[in-house]
Amino acid sequence: MAGRARSQAQAVVRVEGLTKRYGSVRAVDGLSFEVYEGEIFGLLGPNGAGKTTTVECLEGLRKPDQGSIRVLELDPWTQGRTLRERIGLQLQEAALPDRLKVWEALDLFSAFYPKARVADGEELLARVGLLEHRDRYIGKLSGGQKQRLFVALALLNTPELVFLDELTTGLDPQGRRAMWRFLEELRARGTTIVLTTHYMEEAERLCDRVAILNQGRLVALDRPERLVERLAINRRLDLELAEASASEATLNALQSDLERVPGVRRVEVGPDGRISVYGRGERLAVDVLGALLDRGVRVERFQMERPSLEDVFLALTEEA
Repeated sequence: MAGRARSQAQAVVRVEGLTKRYGSVRAVDGLSFEVYEGEIFGLLGPNGAGKTTTVECLEGLRKPDQGSIRVLELDPWTQGRTLRERIGLQLQEAALPDRLKVWEALDLFSAFYPKARVADGEELLARVGLLEHRDRYIGKLSGGQKQRLFVALALLNTPELVFLDELTTGLDPQGRRAMWRFLEELRARGTTIVLTTHYMEEAERLCDRVAILNQGRLVALDRPERLVERLAINRRLDLELAEASASEATLNALQSDLERVPGVRRVEVGPDGRISVYGRGERLAVDVLGALLDRGVRVERFQMERPSLEDVFLALTEEA
């Protein structure tokens, strides 16, 4: 991926010690990270983790209580007007008048930016699958179509950096994957993207790096695949034994034997000869099956579930 190849890329976002309070609640608590030019950077976290507050501070929509923020070398709060000519915003919640037509929204937003042209908007509508709906009233669009329109509006000024908050909420699976391809094309053209999402599959597919927030604090920051490797999340091996090997006495003895296999952390024995083994290491499946064969136990079928970014996310935010 283009973003992954830019290991020496310039930081376009620098956040140091960002803190934002609402009364006695610290929505963001001492957050520090950087976003590099040409990457898709994901912000993940459970509801209330501080993602949207963080993004709004980066966009200049909220004033931090403490800390330093630089976006494209500008202070979002004091230089917001200059900054917004260079960035694109797609907010988690946005609305336009129902009686405004799609092309009228493009025309209106084009007037906000010196570099924007209506012709560019037409091309964007085609890219997000809305060109045939250009004459429809916004109130007649589906939720997913409105979401795609807001993405097109966020890109009208050809931004250097674009913020996308819950981008694919409301999109069907086909529309979601089409949007993913579009974002990958944007990254290939050099656009930097900060993406807030609840979809772990989306983050794993798109993001060069992800920051996981929990209760306003940064709990992990790395490439998705490295987070999975570094945190050594347990794998799960599901086994179904042949009927002759599935007596209660056999299963109880097997549980004790399998718990002694190197790398095994937990063994769960279910009804009808089903066993789930949780553990770590590349040889987990080989060693477990070897232990069963040594006891003369016949396995009808087995399946290995490899850890994913979702497993990492749940492990890091389990308390919340």
